[in-house]
Amino acid sequence: MAANNEIGVLQPIEKIGEICRQREVLFHTDAAQAIAKIPLDVETMKVDLMSLTAHKIYGPKGIGALYVRRRNPRVQLAAQIQGGGQERGKRAGTLYTPQIVGFAKAVALGLGELESETKRLLELRSQLLADITQIPGIHLNGHPKKRLPGNLNVSIEGVDGSALLLGLQSVVALSSGSACSSASTEPSHVLLGLGRPALLAYASLRFGIGRFNTVEEIHKVAQFARATIQALRQSYAG
Repeated sequence: MAANNEIGVLQPIEKIGEICRQREVLFHTDAAQAIAKIPLDVETMKVDLMSLTAHKIYGPKGIGALYVRRRNPRVQLAAQIQGGGQERGKRAGTLYTPQIVGFAKAVALGLGELESETKRLLELRSQLLADITQIPGIHLNGHPKKRLPGNLNVSIEGVDGSALLLGLQSVVALSSGSACSSASTEPSHVLLGLGRPALLAYASLRFGIGRFNTVEEIHKVAQFARATIQALRQSYAG
């Protein structure tokens, strides 16, 4: 992953690409979370295959893209859907033009605002973290700086994870992890991999800050989160 989907941490893709290139190993990265949020350069990163999707950047659902290197080295793919010979024999079926255009427009808008939006999201994220950590027992998950600007993932001591999520969902749209693992009742394997105890991993929240969020909303979310956490801690202590 160029950027982790749960904790937003940015991986050293350029270094990984260099190692792969030196050993003549093809390198694929999942950049679904990273496209139009951080700079991506397949030449600098020495990426041979890169997966992208539209719905992470306000584009239409159901459309994605795969970058395939054409030279130095040339990557050849086996067809995954058999049928007609269109799309150079790589994929049968007629592509949906409105989705493709929507995807391209979403990328263009994201890249056009990349610098200014990154700065704005960093300010909102810093404010949210500062507001929430006014109470003790809040742990930031992942690197404090090398992460997506709109991602904040924290673990919270002294509360039940299910009760915390239930209490917050009446006001805030947020999650304890990724949609990919929403069917699982196990704690996040990402947080366990970071060394978080299972109970703390259970009591974790992932805040996603986006293009349409405001400073006022950040303060409101933080205030409600603090109140909910303190109420849950008092009920358990009692």
